[in-house]
Amino acid sequence: RSVNIVAFGNERDDGFSEDNRQPSLIWSYLGRSALISQIDSSLSASHVGNPVFTEYQACVFGNVRLVVHDCPVWDIFDSDWYTSRSLIGGADIIVIKYSVNDKTSFQELKDSYVPMIKKALNHCSVPVIISAIGARKNGVPCTCPLCTSDRRSCVTTSEGVQLAKELGATYLELHTLNDFYIQKYFGGVLEYFMIQSLNQKSSEKMKKRKKMQKCHRVQPPQLEQPEKMPILKGEASHYDADLHNLLCCCQCADVAFYPEDLSTVVEAHKIILCSVSHLFMLLFEVKSPADIHDASIVRTAQSLFAVEAEAAFPPAPRGIPPCVPLVRVVVKDSVFCSCLPDVLHFIYSGAFQWERLEEDIKKKLKDPEKTEHVLEKVKCILKTPGKLNTVKDCRSHQIKRLYNTSLRLFFNTPVLADVIFKIQGATVPAHRAVLVARCEVMAAMFNGNYLEANSILVPVYGVSKDTFLSFLEYLYTDSCCPASILQAMSLLICAEMYQVMRLQHICELYIITQLQSMPSRELASTSLSIVSLLKKAKFHNSDCLSTWLLHFIATNYLIFSQKPEFQDLSVEERNFVEMHRWPSNLYLKQLADYRNYVHSQKCHCTVM
Repeated sequence: RSVNIVAFGNERDDGFSEDNRQPSLIWSYLGRSALISQIDSSLSASHVGNPVFTEYQACVFGNVRLVVHDCPVWDIFDSDWYTSRSLIGGADIIVIKYSVNDKTSFQELKDSYVPMIKKALNHCSVPVIISAIGARKNGVPCTCPLCTSDRRSCVTTSEGVQLAKELGATYLELHTLNDFYIQKYFGGVLEYFMIQSLNQKSSEKMKKRKKMQKCHRVQPPQLEQPEKMPILKGEASHYDADLHNLLCCCQCADVAFYPEDLSTVVEAHKIILCSVSHLFMLLFEVKSPADIHDASIVRTAQSLFAVEAEAAFPPAPRGIPPCVPLVRVVVKDSVFCSCLPDVLHFIYSGAFQWERLEEDIKKKLKDPEKTEHVLEKVKCILKTPGKLNTVKDCRSHQIKRLYNTSLRLFFNTPVLADVIFKIQGATVPAHRAVLVARCEVMAAMFNGNYLEANSILVPVYGVSKDTFLSFLEYLYTDSCCPASILQAMSLLICAEMYQVMRLQHICELYIITQLQSMPSRELASTSLSIVSLLKKAKFHNSDCLSTWLLHFIATNYLIFSQKPEFQDLSVEERNFVEMHRWPSNLYLKQLADYRNYVHSQKCHCTVM
């Protein structure tokens, strides 16, 4: 017997700081509960220096196996939706934690991740516990629903209760992680749901046992489980590496930074710089000073950079297409200019490795004052208008990866666009730098001896506008969400055409997931042609999907053998399906014999 618990969220006020030694809620409960024994823990694969989740295994109630997955980073829903959904799907109890003093994280949980949790639960009756942890730092909060005195800095009780109502969850407030709150309050509720889960499992097991014992005289033939279908594994994201390689090779660079003596040049890309910095938006006229609403950003831009006329500069660097205008920028601050390559590497790596940037600049300058001066300039470059920047805000665990959110702002917009795709009579603006970084086919197209290398308008054939937009959205954001199986197949074909293998794998996983969740009745009545999907998967070199679809047809043989499309299978495919069909011919023969036996016996009650 076992109980699986999945815990999401971070109960600490200041994230994952190394100085914060406060134990987690889950670890505190496991360490203090008298019912828990034989505790063991292990970390999952690392994700940007932080573990995606920690797995605890222990014994509860003497001989019941307790498995807990503690996921402090909500980013698992963004980076690995399939893992997070499988964790929720296998959970008997879900615990959601947040700090009452971290209003920003709570708002992000409410707006972004609660809808994902609802979708993953899919109307399952899994108990959810919401734990609001910590004492509010601005005094005792008012519990009146109409009071707004402490809502700016802390999460109020009414907000937590409202979130619990939305999820149908049990709401708990734990002002501190002491014995009372951990063992009697939180532990009591958690152990109640553990007992409920064990009772439910025991009841289901007993019903299954009774059902199997009904036929005590002549047993029907045993139906074996169908063959296991091949498992498709997702490919790890190389999004950050793609954009960092763009800086190293300087393809399609449209910005050149010079010192005041014009002795050296550092190339970059406006779209990447503007995706992480309002200051660069101001410098490259994406936004005006009136849009920024922050005088410090305007002053820093004016004191640090100057966009100069082309005539005053040496010839343009090699490898830049003539159709891409080069913006020349003079860096007025010589100390900052000497560290500019390190700053650009920091920005192109996702602007989250702040400690590494500090270390690199310290080694280069070897002067604390100059180092602090350069770091302050970088903070101002990354500054959000109207918000004070602190060292804490720049730590790696505080800054999220910027590209998959910031580059979305430039997706399908003419701002800074340097290429326009013409497709089905419509135009779609895009940015060469992003396309070259994320797609090898487009990198060859825009940098080789092709017409597209020197053209602004590029025609696209063989794919619909909606599918191509979904493809571009993946290149910009590293994520996609097809609306249907057919759209996923169209996107898979587009991904194969441009050789973006990870997107192809994502589409394969989506198609498989949707088909696996389809009930037999819907599968029998659907107009979707699985055989047609099989043919397309084979034609476009999707070997994993085509093999899986063959197994899927064989596993649902009784449904597909009645459909006209079954006749479209090739001889080789038909032989494979017949060999692996479920149920097998042998079982059907045994079942027919058993039915004939029952009918011939005409059994009557022995008492009568």
